[in-house]
Amino acid sequence: MLKQRIITALILAPAAISAIFYLSLINFAAVMLVVMAIGAWEWGPLMGFASKRRRLAFVGITSILIATLWYMLPIEQLWQEPKLLREQVNFALWLAVAWWLLSAGLTYLYPRCSKFWSSHRSVRGLFGWLTLVPTWLAFMVLRSSDYQIDNYHGAQLLMFLFLMVWSADVGAYFVGKSVGKRKLLPNVSPGKTLEGFLGGVIFACATVAIAGYFIDWSIAQYKIVIPVTILITTISVLGDLNESMFKRQAGVKDSGSILPGHGGVLDRIDSLTATAPIYALCYAYLGW
Repeated sequence: MLKQRIITALILAPAAISAIFYLSLINFAAVMLVVMAIGAWEWGPLMGFASKRRRLAFVGITSILIATLWYMLPIEQLWQEPKLLREQVNFALWLAVAWWLLSAGLTYLYPRCSKFWSSHRSVRGLFGWLTLVPTWLAFMVLRSSDYQIDNYHGAQLLMFLFLMVWSADVGAYFVGKSVGKRKLLPNVSPGKTLEGFLGGVIFACATVAIAGYFIDWSIAQYKIVIPVTILITTISVLGDLNESMFKRQAGVKDSGSILPGHGGVLDRIDSLTATAPIYALCYAYLGW
């Protein structure tokens, strides 16, 4: 399994980095729409959809929602001015924050408060849209930041988000495997430990600090980015646990099998769905 994970990661990471840096805004937006559509396809079984027809309908509605958002909020105009988001964009991202706060409560209390949402497919579908649609928007917000001044500025922002999430994932995996004893939320994900979580946060902070050293960050930048890293890596665990909760309720081990060793697309981007909107807001309000 570990060998498969590494091979898939070695293929997936360069592809993702290339898309972030070399695709135009409109092409990047289209690729991310496809990624969210695949995520919607994989969300189908989490809603209890067994038929392809129903899953395709959910994919279609999700794609229409994103396309409508794209039409109403053109990606070249998401920023009113540098470091100032348009009011509608700001609202959409804060709506995502509200969803993830609710999600944190549902995850922590699981299975005590699962009866209502688990028995209503429409509620689980709404949860899927609140997870996937703001993720697309957050990626566009970050990639389009200062785009007219520096085409690669937004790409660098996204790479730091990936660096935070990926390094936390790696750190948590190896620390959890080696010294993990105390379960984080055994009712949701028995394999996750408190030691793994802390190891992931520390490893992510160290990795970001080293990256900052090589690009000559100031002390002021470190004072902003390190706390943001702690916040983002903590929230990334929520994204992972949230998907685990839905999979456990649906009796599903992986969201899909498209990525050998990793499962489905949702299994790979679950942490990003939680962190991207909050990371975008952190940058909009704090900057660095």
